[in-house]
Amino acid sequence: MPKMKTKSSAKKRFKVTGSGKLKRKHAFKSHILTKKSKKRKLALTHSALVNKADERSIKEQLRIM
Repeated sequence: MPKMKTKSSAKKRFKVTGSGKLKRKHAFKSHILTKKSKKRKLALTHSALVNKADERSIKEQLRIM
């Protein structure tokens, strides 16, 4: 039986923390940055945790379950 492959898109976008939570990056920080405030851009730089409602489906894509 072949191994189950992880979704490449999910693999690139999410990291698992030591406690098993999922880290993600913020959207809207790749282009059109001139109209965004410095405060907003700085806030978008920091990583965030995945919402509890989405956690299960992402873990399935990463084959963590």
